[in-house]
Formats: sequence, C-alpha cells, structure tokens
Amino acid sequence: MLSSALLAENLNADILMILTAVDKVKIHFGKPDERSLDSMSLDEIQRYFADGEFAEGSMLPKVEACARFVKADPGRKAIIAALDQAGDAVKGNAGTVVFGG
Repeated sequence: MLSSALLAENLNADILMILTAVDKVKIHFGKPDERSLDSMSLDEIQRYFADGEFAEGSMLPKVEACARFVKADPGRKAIIAALDQAGDAVKGNAGTVVFGG
C-alpha cells in the first residue's frame, strides 16, 4: 500500500483510491459498538493508531498509505472503498475519505 501512496505522490495525483473488499473503514471492528467511518482527518487517524484500531495485516496498511499521501499535501484526499463502489466513492457517495487537518 505504501508503494501506491509513493507512486501517487510522485505522479502528483490529487486523489489516492484504495479499493478493497469492505465498503468503509470501521473502528471497534467486530465489537458491538462497531462503527463505519465516512471520513477521517489526519488527527483522527493518529488517535486511531494510538488506540490500536486497525489490524496490521488488514486495514492498517491501507490507512497508513492514505495518511502518508494526504500528509505530503493536505490539499489531496484519499479514499478507501469497496471495488464495486469505486465510481460512487469518487463522487463522494461511498467509502471513507481521508483528508488533511
């Protein structure tokens, strides 16, 4: 995932989209208080990292790549979405958006 972020940075892309098997990033995954996230700021991501919210072999590398991409230029955004929702995610109607701030 980090190589995708690095490539997108070098290409000066405005958006990094990571397509996966889930519709949105979730916190408290698999617990009764599980919650899907429409968006995350870099500050929120740091708190989620500190709380150990993302599994190492699953969502963690995706969120790390998105955070790196957005941190390099806060005017950019990154999206994590399900493959079948890619078109809607670009329009802002699906997935989780990562933004600066």
